[in-house]
Amino acid sequence: MKPSFHVRQFNGPFDDPGLYIRILREGRSIIFDLGFTTALSPRDILKTSDIFISHAHIDHFIGFDNLLRVSLRKESPLKLFGPEGFIDCVEGKLRSYTWNLIEDYPLIIEVKEINNVSIKKVVFKAGNSFTREDLGTEPFCGVLMKDSFCKVSASVLDHQIPCLAFSLEEDYHINIDKSKLGSLNLPVDPWLGELKKAIREQREDSLFTINGRSYTFQELNGIATITRGQKLSYVVDAIGSEENVGKIVELVKGSDILYIETYFLDEDKDRARERYHLTAKEAGRIAREAGVGRLEAMHFSPRYMEESEKLIREAEEEFKR
Repeated sequence: MKPSFHVRQFNGPFDDPGLYIRILREGRSIIFDLGFTTALSPRDILKTSDIFISHAHIDHFIGFDNLLRVSLRKESPLKLFGPEGFIDCVEGKLRSYTWNLIEDYPLIIEVKEINNVSIKKVVFKAGNSFTREDLGTEPFCGVLMKDSFCKVSASVLDHQIPCLAFSLEEDYHINIDKSKLGSLNLPVDPWLGELKKAIREQREDSLFTINGRSYTFQELNGIATITRGQKLSYVVDAIGSEENVGKIVELVKGSDILYIETYFLDEDKDRARERYHLTAKEAGRIAREAGVGRLEAMHFSPRYMEESEKLIREAEEEFKR
């Protein structure tokens, strides 16, 4: 199965965390956290549709300014999601600049703020000098974004302040049977993308023109098979309490890849408690109990600059125990 998500961390494990995820064949990307974003190209940023911020500590949100600068002439809305208090953080960033000459700029920033039971919504428009416009609230049932291709879910964790953990899950994966394609003498062309879209949207009345001939949905549907979709998760900055561990395990269960902080070694777990971070051993336990396919250790404390392999080893040993 070819992956639907192409993922990369855009900073190193001792630098500001951030995950850039290209949604292949969708022509767009999403981002988990905005540490320094100088490793992202303007092209990367302009392809981004949705940004999910765990919390607004500086190492997770300082990249917003660069992203804003690049996106001012972006035609499609930029959607941001964050924890309780996040709207005020975005508004504070926007109010720190002067916006008297941007009336004809198209950028619209949609912001959603999540607590345990509800989502508060606001919008900031360049044409209105980024003046805050409140749009009310809606219930929060665990899902932040859902479309015909994938969904992003979240859980509110304790980092002394609310902090969000995220999972990204493809609803299902559509595989093209190349042998059936060949038996019908059909080319591998962009029409396959249209077929997959029609399958996802259940448009059974669709017609497809291929090499000058029209085909119905029913004639082509047999060349595609449905399998389990890809799932990845992202967890940073949470104390290793039993409540947090339970929430994380439920959220990330069955992930193909779990990107998770391993901020402290278990020998420094008292310090981890003081700083409201996970240890590498706790990260490994979470990955094991959640039955994930692979653990990707990230977000290391600077105190281990010369011994990062210890963090990775401790997490992996607990994961594979």
